[in-house]
Amino acid sequence: MHIHILGICGTFMGGLAALAREAGHKVTGCDAGVYPPMSDQLRALGIDLIEGFGADQLALRPDMFVVGNVVSRTRLADGTPKFPLMEAILDAGLPYTSGPQWLAEHVLQGRHVLTVAGTHGKTTTTSMLAWILESSGQQPGFLIGGVPLNFGVSARLGAAQRPAPAAAPLGAAPLFVIEADEYDTAFFDKRSKFVHYRPRTAVLNNLEFDHADIFDDLAAIERQFHHLVRTVPPSGRVVVNGLEESLARVLHTGCWSEVTSFGAAVSDFHAVGDPQAFDVVHQGHTVARVEWTLTGVHNQLNALAAMAAAHHVGVAPEQAAAALGSFQNVKRRMELRGTVGGVAVYDDFAHHPTALRTTLDGLRRTLGPGARILAVFEPRSNTMKLGAMKSQLPWALEPADLAFCHTAGLDWDAAQALAPLGIGPGQRAQTAPDIDTLVALVTQAARPGDHVVCMSNGGFGGIHAKLLQALQK
Repeated sequence: MHIHILGICGTFMGGLAALAREAGHKVTGCDAGVYPPMSDQLRALGIDLIEGFGADQLALRPDMFVVGNVVSRTRLADGTPKFPLMEAILDAGLPYTSGPQWLAEHVLQGRHVLTVAGTHGKTTTTSMLAWILESSGQQPGFLIGGVPLNFGVSARLGAAQRPAPAAAPLGAAPLFVIEADEYDTAFFDKRSKFVHYRPRTAVLNNLEFDHADIFDDLAAIERQFHHLVRTVPPSGRVVVNGLEESLARVLHTGCWSEVTSFGAAVSDFHAVGDPQAFDVVHQGHTVARVEWTLTGVHNQLNALAAMAAAHHVGVAPEQAAAALGSFQNVKRRMELRGTVGGVAVYDDFAHHPTALRTTLDGLRRTLGPGARILAVFEPRSNTMKLGAMKSQLPWALEPADLAFCHTAGLDWDAAQALAPLGIGPGQRAQTAPDIDTLVALVTQAARPGDHVVCMSNGGFGGIHAKLLQALQK
């Protein structure tokens, strides 16, 4: 089959392209401003990339157009369509589908699918789960919204048969681990992506309000999470964070599968000890110990979720704990980009206020009260750009000694939102309208021994390299 992917450089669609290519399909694709790292990965796989969404791409005559959720029916100010290729596909009556739908029909069929859903920690927890299964000899397939350092790729098909069948339903079915995003599927399918995956093991890691551009309130997201729960079979397992009231409401609406909880002291799985070295207690019995390089209570909870999911497919907690001991995290998750003059510069994907807070809390716990943390952040997600959570920013940045906010593209006053921290030169928080000014402010404030954490769900204008270069000077 020849598929042509619209929006191929997105993390999900790029991963789908890699899977399709590995499965033997011919793959081409297009995007606006074809960009790395996904463009580099795809070209290395021999996948042809086209710049833009021109209608002339109909001449490729693929068997199926696979449409990413970046594509819409939007028209520009002059009345012309923003995505002329999509308009041409519709006019010509040609076959098209969404990425999640194509994945469900051509990759996930016949596999034991393990999904990881949640507002925070999806990529990290999915990576942990894939590594646990890999370390236990299961050779899982996976599709992850980031690059796990243990694997070096974001997607692969995995074994066609499970190498070590478990004494469980469909014990011989090959395993596939997928990051289960609640964002909508496509312009023509407004359900969350994860309803297409039909998991047999479903992790519900946490749930807060997010994606203010498509969800009106938390209840609307809870409804989508319940749609996911409805797709889990009776012999399946729902792995749920026992600390989250929102997830308790989701399950109270109805659940028809086995439920395993984690996190709370009364949960099936809980942790005792510091996040960097802790015992795992399963139903009242200490069964394993995790000693690793990751920090933060959030990663401790992510680990419990991954262990509980792996347990469903026959991996003992002690095996899972040993695998986590060699887990290397995910690219752009507290990734040290360099140290100059005693100042360490990190890159982190955090963008929701809770994620900002947990990232900084984890670093503070590791460094202790004496070290200085400089938080540099960009409110880039649609939710943050809308200002839906601006009131939470002072709380989110509280663990940092100094905070620096990039304000380009915001329709709300970041300085006003950060005022509780103290705003302006010599205060705890400062704002900058452009990257160069931001770099200058941070460089001026930094001193040997500081830890600078740059947080954004985008490229952040290459700020990491610019900071390291400015510090060198």
